[in-house]
Amino acid sequence: MSEVVVFHHSKGLTEDVLAFAAALRARGHQVHTPDLYEGATFATLEEGIAHAESIGFPTILERGRRAVDGIETDITYVGFSLGVLPAQLLAQTRPGAHAALFAHSCVPPSEFGRGWPDGVPLQLHLTEDDPLSLPPNTDLEAARALAANGAELFLYPGTDHFFDASATAQFTERALAFLDRVG
Repeated sequence: MSEVVVFHHSKGLTEDVLAFAAALRARGHQVHTPDLYEGATFATLEEGIAHAESIGFPTILERGRRAVDGIETDITYVGFSLGVLPAQLLAQTRPGAHAALFAHSCVPPSEFGRGWPDGVPLQLHLTEDDPLSLPPNTDLEAARALAANGAELFLYPGTDHFFDASATAQFTERALAFLDRVG
């Protein structure tokens, strides 16, 4: 099974992220859930985004880098929303990425100075009409470009940034199958 690092969304290391990590552990994966917010959680997406902006994205990326110190290689990176930033950075730039799975967000690989690494499977999950993924933001465009180059892309109906209960169940099933497959 895989060694998996799960980076939380902008609301913090909340019960939904921990429940996903527990589902991975139940499948035999070794899972790390670093807290990029050092204990802070937020009830709304807007509050979480404001907190991320107040501490700064470079700080979030650095906390993500530090979270994998001591973990050798063959890491599968999982990122939810804000957590995609450190997950994608590490998958693209740190040697030893095994696979990556991103939900709710995706940035153009050029943001981290290079294209997607050869041989690193990638699965992406976004809401079709999420205002945070549509222009002027480039998440959906970046995800489609990565899919054109071999990544698996799943789009869920809706206009919310986070998935509803039905989409969450479908996402979880697909994500677990992917992680078992690349395991």
